[in-house]
Amino acid sequence: MIARLLDYLREQHPFELLNEKEMELVTTHVKTRTFPEGQTILRLGGPISSCLFLIADGSARLAPDELTGRILEEGDFFGFPSIISQNNPTATVTAETQLVAHCIPADIFSKLLNNASFADFFLKDLSERLSLMANGGHSSLGGELTTPVEDLGLRIVVTVSPDDTVAETARAMRHAREDVAIVDCDHPGIITDHDFQVKVLADNLGPETPVHQVMTKDLKTLPSDIPVHSALLYMLEENIHHLPITSEGKIVGLVSATDLLRHQTRNPLFLTRQLEQLDDPSTLAHYRYDSAAMVERLFNGGLKVAQTGRIFASVNQTLVRRLLRLAEKKLGPAPCAYSWLVFGSEGRMEQALITDQDNALVYADSGQGNSEYFGELAKIVGDDLLTAGFPPCPGGYMACNWCKPLDEWVELMSRWVHSPTPESLMMAGIFFDFRSVAGSLSIKPMEDIILKSPDNQIFMAHLARESLRFRPPLNLFRRIQADDGKVDLKTGGIAPIVAAGRVYGLKAGSRFRPTRKRFEAAMDTGLISKDLGQTVTETYRFLLQLRLREQLAVVKNQGTPDNLVLLNGLTSLERRHLKDAFGVIRELQEKVAHRFQTNLLG
Repeated sequence: MIARLLDYLREQHPFELLNEKEMELVTTHVKTRTFPEGQTILRLGGPISSCLFLIADGSARLAPDELTGRILEEGDFFGFPSIISQNNPTATVTAETQLVAHCIPADIFSKLLNNASFADFFLKDLSERLSLMANGGHSSLGGELTTPVEDLGLRIVVTVSPDDTVAETARAMRHAREDVAIVDCDHPGIITDHDFQVKVLADNLGPETPVHQVMTKDLKTLPSDIPVHSALLYMLEENIHHLPITSEGKIVGLVSATDLLRHQTRNPLFLTRQLEQLDDPSTLAHYRYDSAAMVERLFNGGLKVAQTGRIFASVNQTLVRRLLRLAEKKLGPAPCAYSWLVFGSEGRMEQALITDQDNALVYADSGQGNSEYFGELAKIVGDDLLTAGFPPCPGGYMACNWCKPLDEWVELMSRWVHSPTPESLMMAGIFFDFRSVAGSLSIKPMEDIILKSPDNQIFMAHLARESLRFRPPLNLFRRIQADDGKVDLKTGGIAPIVAAGRVYGLKAGSRFRPTRKRFEAAMDTGLISKDLGQTVTETYRFLLQLRLREQLAVVKNQGTPDNLVLLNGLTSLERRHLKDAFGVIRELQEKVAHRFQTNLLG
């Protein structure tokens, strides 16, 4: 009996972290108890728990209030928050079925907490544990992309005065074997080898030209303790290739694009420069492979999936802008201002690998010939994106089908809000995540419709109910339901969080598109508790990180990535956290249904 119990405990995280002496202490004092269905084991506000309970068979319901609750089953614990805090239980635990639990006395459990690794599991709340899982199990990533830029070994700074000539500056750079110099003046500037080509030689300026005439002003810098990934993203978004680094306000060195990421085809900055110089879209067949390799390097470098999504979104934005410029060369200048929109994960900047096209085109007015011009522009760019590896959207949500003047978009979106139907709610769920990535047309009238939509309570209630369409794959006993051993992380986990975040973000009046930002706005405005909001955002990150890990493994084996994960391919700890994640989503959906009163819609 003791031997079987010992083997069982060693398979349960975090008991495998105990040493032999600690494990012996457990097996000597543990008691196995059976509770009949319906028995209350711990009561909200009742006596401090006398045991750490480890469920061996059956299930229990943990209910902190009358609205929420979750099912605990084999391998789950309860009672430990009360023991650790020495406070009354904050939830009632009731046996849902006949329950068998291993009960470790409170004083023995307290001694086990001297083992720091064992204690970490119980001292960290669910959001922290999910965060650790998303980070590969480490509280400090330590990857190459999370290290400070100063640890890269900064380039030396070549400094010249504003009155030095171009020839003197070039000689100073040659002597230092550097391709960049800082111009030291009240408002410092920067000059590079590239500037000599495009600002000096191309404009027929002589070698005696003062360097301040051709330098780039408004010098952009970052502090030396900023992580590599932040510097990388900054250079992408600012479209710069040399970055001065400061310490205590003084420039102490420089980094370049190639310093940040050495492998050229996996370097977002290198890939961006290639796209900026693209002349023939038919050569884009390699883009899906280069971008996947880039994402893999970012992922393996320790970058969080949200940061990876922002970088990938920036690179994709460069691609779209270049394709539009090339299309305009074929068709001639656009007859009026326009804006290219992206939706879905690309609109939220949460896309980590190439997925279906989700885009649309808005142009200023319906003047003569505009429809034909922009229809052709949308078709050319859509075909080029197909070449780059972006497959067509199965639902047809692409610019070739959704190409309208601004006033028609405004009228259409107004109807979605004021006359909600199942179809229009689906459209709102797709198009309300839009983000403009190219073009000069202001789409503020469309933004205004979205921001005013919460004024329509009927629309919000319908949108909230639509957000509950996808449910986490938990059965009646809160066990994960797998289809052929696999779980769809998107429909069961990612999509419900995105949809709930959209509703909460709208209600909070947020202009943000990223799901995490929407929940932060909801927490700031008191629409959702900080505990639940933070747990949901960590749950979301955990699911995205798990999906990306599985997708990269499929891509590495020349397969086509999807949203499925093999349940038996996960560790026992990952399966437990996946079940916890689905439980959090159920709680979130219960809160959505209650706050927006979806039950009143009939």
